[in-house]
Amino acid sequence: MALIIAGERSGVGKTTVTLALLSCLSRRYRRVQSFKVGPDYIDPMFHQRVTGRPCRNLDPVLTSESYVQACFNRHLDGVDYALIEGVMGLFDGASGRDDVASTAHIARLLHVPVLLVLDCSRLSRSVAAIAQGYRSFDQSIQVAGVVLNRVGSDRHLELLQDALEPLQLPILGVLRRQDSLRIPDRHLGLVPTDELTFLFQLIDQLADIGETCFNWEYLLPLLRADRHDSTVNHQPLTPGVSQPITRIAIARDRAFSFYYQDNLDLLQKLGAQLVPWSPLGDTTLPAGVQGLYFGGGFPEVFAQELADNIEARQAVWNAIVQGMPTYAECGGLMYLCQEVTDFEEKSWSMVGILPTKAVMGKRLTLGYRQATALQNTPLVLAGEKVWGHEFHRSQLTATPEHPLFEIQGYEPKGKVSIEGWKMYQIHASYIHLHWGGKIEIPGRFLKYCQQFNSRS
Repeated sequence: MALIIAGERSGVGKTTVTLALLSCLSRRYRRVQSFKVGPDYIDPMFHQRVTGRPCRNLDPVLTSESYVQACFNRHLDGVDYALIEGVMGLFDGASGRDDVASTAHIARLLHVPVLLVLDCSRLSRSVAAIAQGYRSFDQSIQVAGVVLNRVGSDRHLELLQDALEPLQLPILGVLRRQDSLRIPDRHLGLVPTDELTFLFQLIDQLADIGETCFNWEYLLPLLRADRHDSTVNHQPLTPGVSQPITRIAIARDRAFSFYYQDNLDLLQKLGAQLVPWSPLGDTTLPAGVQGLYFGGGFPEVFAQELADNIEARQAVWNAIVQGMPTYAECGGLMYLCQEVTDFEEKSWSMVGILPTKAVMGKRLTLGYRQATALQNTPLVLAGEKVWGHEFHRSQLTATPEHPLFEIQGYEPKGKVSIEGWKMYQIHASYIHLHWGGKIEIPGRFLKYCQQFNSRS
């Protein structure tokens, strides 16, 4: 089967519980596969550093229900145990009317039981009301048990156990308050793994906690990665058409690290050779590349270093002016602007190809977006509709004369706006895309890149 870790709300410790389970499983067994519900980049980085395997995102809005099922089943092959980390509260989804894209939605879709994490730091007997409410709210969801997090003392634990006993709901984990266990965060969530010098010690600490805090006799059978739904076929990642090798320079460093592994897999299976390079540390683009891929990340945190690397900025500018197809997403979009103004209101020069500046602010822009392409780009065709996600605290100082997208939120009656840039052969947007549901997008990008090679 597998197990999905859910919270009664955000901030209850889902990620800590998930990482403790994964760390302990990976210490005992080598083949452990993790998944993450929803549009998320940073939590999967931690999963991958623990398990040694790329974490897979499960999002039916960005892809489809059938893709989620196929992706899940495909990556159960050859592993011993599997674990899914949920998103927000168990029933929190894209709207308040239903639970589409919630942890509960994924649990129903995959027929996976739920392990519910409860923050007990300010609770005693009320914990039973919360647990019972979550268990009874949707009878199609199987709550296998609960984890009591942030338990303060032995007496506190006794009160919680006494309250839950009449429910006959198994307590499968108890985590005491861990003042020494802290994963630092900042304006977009946890600090990414590449920036943590104490990561290995943290993983060991989590594994030690996992050894002693969970009921492994009960949990291990639930976590065993058996493909349980034979009716779901392995959806092929690509149309199966062989393509020539195409070299794509992909920005991978502390400033640019937000990539869905499925997107990278699709590019490679279509014939791309992904060549990592660092806008922070490299002074030239890799030799012989035919396209550029800038994912999201934290260019605002490393703006001075990016600005100081004048040679890299000039190399990117030259390649784009010469017509090299370029995909820039969120943080990548910011890098292509004239300047980035950080939270301290200091401005730093960027590539300068887009006639606008990115300014950091307090307001968080986030949510699903349905984007309709207003013109052809190396990724989309005019009139094509795609689902994406926004998550940023920067705003641009100018709007494009000929915008890339018309966008609106998940609610069909929401405000319609314009967004995104198409210049030269650039596709630059704040919208994060998962290509699992539209595999023609990476294929289209590679064809543009191959045409560039034929002209050069």
